[in-house]
Amino acid sequence: MDRRELAGFLRSRRERITPADVGLPAGPRRRTPGLRREEVAQLAFISTEYYSRLEQARAPHPSREVLAQLARALRLSDAERDHLHHLAGAPPGPPPGPSREIRQSIVDLLRRLPEAAALVLSATYEVIAWNDLAAALMEDFSVLSRRDRNLIRRAFLGPYRNDRRLYGVSDADEFARTSTQHLRAAAARYPNDPEVTGLVAELLDGSAEFARLWAAHDVTDRPTLCKTFEHPLVGPVSVNCDVLDIADRDQRVVLYTAAPGSPSEEALRLLSVVGTQSMGVPG
Repeated sequence: MDRRELAGFLRSRRERITPADVGLPAGPRRRTPGLRREEVAQLAFISTEYYSRLEQARAPHPSREVLAQLARALRLSDAERDHLHHLAGAPPGPPPGPSREIRQSIVDLLRRLPEAAALVLSATYEVIAWNDLAAALMEDFSVLSRRDRNLIRRAFLGPYRNDRRLYGVSDADEFARTSTQHLRAAAARYPNDPEVTGLVAELLDGSAEFARLWAAHDVTDRPTLCKTFEHPLVGPVSVNCDVLDIADRDQRVVLYTAAPGSPSEEALRLLSVVGTQSMGVPG
């Protein structure tokens, strides 16, 4: 365990996070940038005294549980999490939960696809990146909380638009089955992640349909190659659906494209111009 390097690393990660990043009020009299030690300790569910000793290079060896809590509290990337474990003398095991860190090349790819609605899903169907056309076709994800950007939660628990779930998409029932199968597989990969287990518990409690599908224990799926969105502004938009796996991040890039020369291609072009400006329609 390299106590001095660990202390410096924790301090540097703490100082880069603002109170607003973690939903805390800024408050007066902040003498240093970033979070206070007691705030990190609170977020990591450890004592302020113990965290202070870690930053002073005086603490005993932290457990893997404490390291996981610190990684989550400090919003560490996968590489930073591994580095934290190595500094603490505890080589990292498998990621505790699905990765939300997106490679810059993938973000750039989404921006370079002006004629395709493209988004990135985490292993639990959280929309973690999207381009402008995806926001225009589905909804403006930038104004939603993390919780409300989860498509499997939305499919089973709403909200619904005109009594049609998931943006009125034609394969909503098939999506429900497929996403349940994927979530079951993700729950097996991340058995100790509280967000995964919490999502499963919430869906089991709130949706009899999900409970029935979950009880089937299916983990295979049939890909849906075409689907139609019922858009409130331009009407039905039929698209091809292609999914690209990002294996090292356990993420998926979803691409929606219309057939060349089709009315749906014209609808997507209109949406690319209009964007989300005229979409004052509840999701």
